[in-house]
Amino acid sequence: MLDFLFVADPLISFKIHKDSTFAMMAEAAQRGHALWACEPGDLAWSQDGGVVARCYPVTLTGDAAPWFVEGVISERALRAFDAVLMRKDPPFDAAYLHCTYLLELAERAGARVFNRPQALRDFNEKLAIARFAELTAATLVSANMARLRRFHAEQGDIVVKPLDAMGGASVFRLRADDVNVSAILETITAYGTQTVMAQRYLPEIVEGDKRILLIDGEAVPYCLARIPAAGETRGNLAAGGTGVARPLTEHDWLIARTLGPQLKAEGLLLVGLDVIGACLTEVNVTSPTCFREITAQTGFNVAAMFVAALEQRCA
Repeated sequence: MLDFLFVADPLISFKIHKDSTFAMMAEAAQRGHALWACEPGDLAWSQDGGVVARCYPVTLTGDAAPWFVEGVISERALRAFDAVLMRKDPPFDAAYLHCTYLLELAERAGARVFNRPQALRDFNEKLAIARFAELTAATLVSANMARLRRFHAEQGDIVVKPLDAMGGASVFRLRADDVNVSAILETITAYGTQTVMAQRYLPEIVEGDKRILLIDGEAVPYCLARIPAAGETRGNLAAGGTGVARPLTEHDWLIARTLGPQLKAEGLLLVGLDVIGACLTEVNVTSPTCFREITAQTGFNVAAMFVAALEQRCA
């Protein structure tokens, strides 16, 4: 039996019908492992004790609420767990950053942390595509509104988005004849003080924004194509998109096999690649999701693949 600590949002806030962290927990419990939980604010470091968590054991009760029972809270060193899983959702703000520093200190003292704290910092989920520029659409990262306007004029139809949001928040499509270009760029860049990403609009979005999961460098054989609602540009499930599981295409496999070994070498056990058409658009490393949807629609147990990889890392 292994002890797993999940550093996450409050468990009571989970929507377990679609929550991948819950799927991980359920699979781990089914295999006989012990579950513990805490929030980032429950971590602390001291000279005499190193990094500890004020945490509690979790007993699952099933899919119906309440879906878990919280045990007695105690304080444990992170190195006492077989694995620590960082599953806090973005935004990647100052609190998230500070949490990665504490997790890295724990890692240096012998804790196994997934995903690796340094990798969480190094792989901004939007900017990481710059490492694989040959697989992306035309992209510009800048805070300069004049530069962004030139990019818009060159491309004609673009999408602009902040570098630290999730779920399609604050994503704007700017068409060639859009009369609100200046106002939107002023807003999203806070008048040139916030760096954003602009990408050529990909009409293949109507076929879905595909989430491809990589587990320890290997692709799950099915993706979740998140298809925008009528009148929407964003396919994100949080923005009303519909998730349809599909087998990976030959080009999806090419992207997965190109990135998989490199991301694994960086210490990333779980990654969610976002692909529109043939173009890589994001590399999600903080708390990739879609386990439940893929498993429900295909029968492929994504959580089992993940926990097996975690067990192998802990062996």
